Amino acid sequence: MANPILHIKDGYFFEVPKWLWQQHYQKLSDVPQFLRDANPDVKQVSLFNQAMDGKILIPQWFGQIKNLYECKSGFCVSRFMILELIVAIFMAVIFIRLASRARNGDRPRGTIWNMLEAMLVYLRDEVARPSIGEHDADRYLPLLWTVFFFIAGCNLMGLFPWAGSPTASFAVTGALALVTFLTGFVMGVYKLGPIGWLTHFVPHMEMSRPLKLILWPFIFILEIIGTLIRHVILGFRLLANMVAGHLVLVSILGMIVTAAAASNGMWATVTVAAVLGSVILSCLELFVAFLQAYVFVFLSALFIGASIHKH
Repeated sequence: MANPILHIKDGYFFEVPKWLWQQHYQKLSDVPQFLRDANPDVKQVSLFNQAMDGKILIPQWFGQIKNLYECKSGFCVSRFMILELIVAIFMAVIFIRLASRARNGDRPRGTIWNMLEAMLVYLRDEVARPSIGEHDADRYLPLLWTVFFFIAGCNLMGLFPWAGSPTASFAVTGALALVTFLTGFVMGVYKLGPIGWLTHFVPHMEMSRPLKLILWPFIFILEIIGTLIRHVILGFRLLANMVAGHLVLVSILGMIVTAAAASNGMWATVTVAAVLGSVILSCLELFVAFLQAYVFVFLSALFIGASIHKH
């Protein structure tokens, strides 16, 4: 792939090896309209077949696409949307079953059930309750649990061949950060009241009234701006970590293509080193997938706790 960014960018197709999915356009009218519009000077069907080999287009029933990466009109379904839906369905199947067994009072049996229950308990006892408080934490546990496993699932999707990591898109990480912000805002206003929520940003200050009148507005503005920045960075840091890992992996594997122009000995040496490095990095990515989900949930719990309690 000429541009490594396209490896992690969302699109309206799934890419597989060319020999697995070959296009067989017979005449120009068989070529999708958006491809002909984007390449009006191309009249040879063979060039379209060559360019589209290995690309499985996602059917668009509710919109039209401008090219492989841009929507022209309507509601277009992208690769990341499908992967997110797969993660959501998988989570529902697993945890609805887990909840029904726990509701019946069944003891945890099996590696998977014990592992999942241990993760849930850890997030409750070590993340939610210390950050939000014993009294309020359980109210937000369903949200924090859902966000954790959704992020972890989306991160792990990037390790599957021909899939991709939805958390490599700011549309996804930004939406998750927005959920955290709206949760803190709505519940903070609900618990403290509109005036109480606004004034809780500034701590009580033991000083003269004139000095307080001077400092209070500056502190208030800084705290409001800081709150907004923290939530924006919450989305960006998850995005940056996932993008960086995939770009490093692409760069290592790209060394094989670069070495192909050299001697066979150099190519073989670089290939072995690159494959081993990719395997090691993939194991690291497996750890990072859960680590970044944990960090996101931990920071979300801190932000929610700060929003619903006094300074």
